[in-house]
Amino acid sequence: QVQLVESGGGLVQAGGSLRLSCAASGNIFSINRMGWYRQAPGKQRELVAFITSGDITNYADFAKGRFTISRGSAKNTVNLEMNTLKPDDTAVYYCNLDLVFGINYWGTGTPVTVSS
Repeated sequence: QVQLVESGGGLVQAGGSLRLSCAASGNIFSINRMGWYRQAPGKQRELVAFITSGDITNYADFAKGRFTISRGSAKNTVNLEMNTLKPDDTAVYYCNLDLVFGINYWGTGTPVTVSS
């Protein structure tokens, strides 16, 4: 089994910063990419950013210039540095692990609330 454990969410004022972390453990073989998605109340889940096994990164337009995804120092970890946060960034943020053969895992989510 594979488990994803997220941390770092919380309450922050507009303009502030948060750093999310995700650690994957278990029977992990070949990783395509790890990333972050978010889901705001009443909205669909959307991509925030991902990083591939070859260190290629991709960001949603709203994340470009404000968010940075990177590998953690430990194996199979990924971080999301979020700066200049806005109230519209309020959502539950989910870690995603995408393996070969279309196998996909999700974390349970960490809430981020940005107050105005």
